[in-house]
Amino acid sequence: MKETIDLLGKILTNILIALYEPFGFSLLLSFLAMFFYLYAYEPTAAGKGWKSAIVTWYQKFKESVFFRKLFFLFFVTSLILFRTLLNRNLWMNPLSDVMGGWGIWETVNGEQKLTTECIENVIMMVPFSAVVMWTFEEKTGNDWKEVLCQSGKIAFIFSVSIEMLQLLLRLGTFQLSDIFYNTVGGMIGGLMYCAVMKARKRL
Repeated sequence: MKETIDLLGKILTNILIALYEPFGFSLLLSFLAMFFYLYAYEPTAAGKGWKSAIVTWYQKFKESVFFRKLFFLFFVTSLILFRTLLNRNLWMNPLSDVMGGWGIWETVNGEQKLTTECIENVIMMVPFSAVVMWTFEEKTGNDWKEVLCQSGKIAFIFSVSIEMLQLLLRLGTFQLSDIFYNTVGGMIGGLMYCAVMKARKRL
């Protein structure tokens, strides 16, 4: 019982820290990313000085549901990138533990230590894939099998991209378990999206 409480407490603490630390940074990054979106798709309205750009940004955020969804997607993505890439220390050998991270226990200097990394890797991708499905709901469809397949593919590609960047930039360690658990989390997020959409239609 104590081990379960310790495990849940550690997971909750790490999730709250992962949300709290990069919150302001992610908000600012999402805000700036949407300016790039405006300059790409609304150049005539946003390209007339910074005042016009801010007014256009506000109007677009107020009027467009897709714009708000995209902003939220950038926000969630930047939270994940902050935890996986942007706030990591350099590692001398990123390939030192390729097959590690599968369980909730790890051996450090001969002692068993509790780790929640595998569970957190699942949880991390749940909101990401759910928000991706929600943002592009017109393209994803309503069939749960199709959504499950698409969310799994998106989570897998996103996870592999992060792991490859960690390997190339020496930020963290490359682990196959991260890819697996992230993909599982992405599929769970897709199923949660389906459940919410079906419940919403019934109401």
